[in-house]
Amino acid sequence: MNLAHIQQLVGRELGVSEWQTVDQQRIDQFAACTGDHQWIHVDVDRARQESPLGGTIAHGYLTLSLIARSIHDLVVRPLGVTQALNYGLERSRFIAPVRSGARVRTRIKLVSAEDKGQGRTLLWTENTVEIEGESKPALIAGALVMAVAA
Repeated sequence: MNLAHIQQLVGRELGVSEWQTVDQQRIDQFAACTGDHQWIHVDVDRARQESPLGGTIAHGYLTLSLIARSIHDLVVRPLGVTQALNYGLERSRFIAPVRSGARVRTRIKLVSAEDKGQGRTLLWTENTVEIEGESKPALIAGALVMAVAA
């Protein structure tokens, strides 16, 4: 896989990441970084008692942030690009909550690859974050990455 032949991969799945656990420690660290301390995320006792989900859940943006590593591991590194820049998001939808302790993985499909000249290619990937044992994904998000050829 390289940028010179990337058009051949448009419409195809590029890979599936390893499972990773979204535990309460990660949720708490995300809350500390963002200042989003909403009880549904960080108050384990209250969430256990008051939430219809029976416990805390990950922030939607925490779940969204997990696709960055997957794109790096499954797209950027295999392409051998020298630089990859987050360029934006397309139609991102949060479908199902990620409960604390759940394991998730990202399935990546290449939607398009647009040559921008000077060794740059704008990649659009569809990223589906799956929750282990659940029928619905946590989210589906289009990510734009500007890849710069080596």
